[in-house]
Parts: sequence; structure tokens; C-alpha cells
Amino acid sequence: MNNSFETGGVPRGPKGDTRFRFQLRHVDRHSAARRGTLFTAHGAVELPAFMPVGTQGTVKGLTARHVATTGAQMLLGNTYHLALRPGERVVAELGGLHRFMGWNGPILTDSGGFQLFSLAQRTEVGERCAVFRSHIDGQRIELSPERAVEIQEALGSDVAMVLDHVVALPSPRERIVEACERTVRWAGRCLDAARRPDQTLFAIVQGGLDAKLRVWCAEQLVALGFQGYAIGGLSVGESAADMYRTLEVTCPALPADRPRYLMGVGRPQDLLESIARGVDMFDCVLPTRNGRNALAFTDAGPLRLRNQRHQHDPRPIEEGCPCEACRHSRGYLRHLFLAREMLGPILLTIHNLTYYQRLMAEARRMIEADQYVEYAAGKLAGWQAGGGE
Repeated sequence: MNNSFETGGVPRGPKGDTRFRFQLRHVDRHSAARRGTLFTAHGAVELPAFMPVGTQGTVKGLTARHVATTGAQMLLGNTYHLALRPGERVVAELGGLHRFMGWNGPILTDSGGFQLFSLAQRTEVGERCAVFRSHIDGQRIELSPERAVEIQEALGSDVAMVLDHVVALPSPRERIVEACERTVRWAGRCLDAARRPDQTLFAIVQGGLDAKLRVWCAEQLVALGFQGYAIGGLSVGESAADMYRTLEVTCPALPADRPRYLMGVGRPQDLLESIARGVDMFDCVLPTRNGRNALAFTDAGPLRLRNQRHQHDPRPIEEGCPCEACRHSRGYLRHLFLAREMLGPILLTIHNLTYYQRLMAEARRMIEADQYVEYAAGKLAGWQAGGGE
């Protein structure tokens, strides 16, 4: 079954750049897995796609050229961190985030909404704005929907996210409802504040694990008319099964002709399960953070390279992997970590990002062939059987 839809304009905010559009090319016959393309001013992104996290204008340990060799198409930066250091005006003066970090491809910036959750002990959330204490120097900072848009427009990302209110799970229902309703109100304020025509805004669906609340939030945001929709507030303490159930009710409530982005998720199995439920885009620190800690992702499960068993192992991390790390033996890579040489974390970060990009490329091919269900089942079985080393 071939499908092709393209996005239209938005009724609020500036007129969108005509270079931004989404094309849904195919839906797998046996699942909700989607094969699409996202077009931006800095190039096209083939979907499903995983975005490496460059929170502070860098994917830790790697140059932009390194990141490109992994197959990554689009990166993520963070409004909160870049506004604190070096400041969005410095980035703008130095040519915008693309030139600042030397990345010529598309960039998505998170609004800072996750920091309302992750820095909760330093945050007070009110209707007008959230008030932070900087984790760097304790300085008092106000982040409103308008300010979040202002920062992202100065950074010059291709996709900007609305400011949302994230809460931990589990939380009292009244707190989840309050945060969900505030997220909708803040999304409208972000649209009204948007001025930059070459940047598009994505909304963020909240609502915890409450199916009705998720659908309500999605419907309210769709009525506002965004060019893309994210699913937020997951992978914050709930089980994987609860997350999958939430996706099953949220994705059908979102328009078929708009990209769907699951924020902050994650594990390879979560990516494949989420794709099967209709998600197009992902980001997570997992592959880079684990790489810096000597854990490599493979089709046989995670490989823990500090283990003694790898000391004399001449094999690469994974046969057939084209990454730079897999030109070396497991024994050599283990040595780098034990010797605390910086090359070890760099190489394993490259491998893990390459593995994630290979996973996405394979998923795209299998969706096109209507074989995604079998493909995902095979991968999941391999990871489970492997058990790690």
C-alpha cells in the first residue's frame, strides 16, 4: 500500500518556509510503521530517523565530520543549555548553530521543557513561565514560551520545539492534568511568538499514561495546526509496556501527513517497537553515553568491553560493521578503556551511533518491502538471545 501526503501551512505564526515539508511514502502492510521523508532548508531526512544528541553544540567526543560518517542525518541541540553557555546571542553572532558547530545538515532544538523535569529541584513552574536556578552558577533564569521561541530563533535550528511541562511518572492525576493543559496553552503562545519563516515549530503531546488525556492533548494541538508533533513525557519512570500502550493511543490521534517524534527514547528495542506503532523520529543520549562507558551495541546484545574475556579477542565489535571502531580488535578497545585513553570512548561512541543509523536504514528498507514485522521480531529475538558479553 503506497501513501503520499504532504504538509500544508499553519494558521498561526509566520508563513512556513516552503523548503519544509513532510512526505509519507509508504506504510507497512502489517503494522503502523511509516516510511517518510522530511525536507528542511538544510537537507532531507529519511524517516524513520535517529538524531544524535548534541546538547551543548557537540555530540560528546566527536567532530561533526565524525558524526556524519555514522550516517546521522539530523542532530539535536538544547535551548536551555545553549542559552546558559555560551548564550544564544553568541551563537547567532558566530553564524548560527549550524556554522557554530560545523554541521551542515538539519538541526532540531529542544525547548528546555525536559529541564523542568530533570532539574525539578531547581525549578518553579507557573502559568507565565518556569523559573530556574542555573546548574552552572545558581543564577535565576526565567523560561517562558515566548523566551523559548526567541532563543531557538536566535540559534537558527530547522525545527524548534514548543515549551512544554513535563512531570515524572507516576504522579498524581491532578498534577498530570494541570501539566497537560498548561502544555496546550504554552503551545499556542509559542505559535503566536514565532517570527522566523525558515524555522518550523513542533508541538509536544503530554498526558502521562492516561489514554483519554493523551488523545485530548493531541486533538487540541492538532487544532492549532503545527507542522509536526512530538510525544513527550515518556521514558521518565514508566514501564516499556506502558510506553507502548501510550503510543498505541497517541499516534492514531495525530495527523498522517505530519511527522511524529518520540522524545528521549532510546533503547534499540524501544525504537523498533515504537516504529511499529507509527513513530518517525527519535533522539536519546543512550548510544553516546554508553559508548563513553565501554558498552557497545550489537545484534547479539550489548558488549561490555571492560570484561576480562575480551583481553585476547582479535575480533571486531561486530563483523560487517563499517565504523572506524570495528577496524580494531576487541582486545585493543578494551586496552584503551583500561588505560583511560580518550580514543576508547571516541571509538565506541562512533560505533554505537553507526549501529543506530544502520538499524534505522534497515528499518526503512523493511518498511518499503512490507517486511517490517518480521525484521523487528528477528532483531528483538537476537538481542534477547545474545544476553550481552
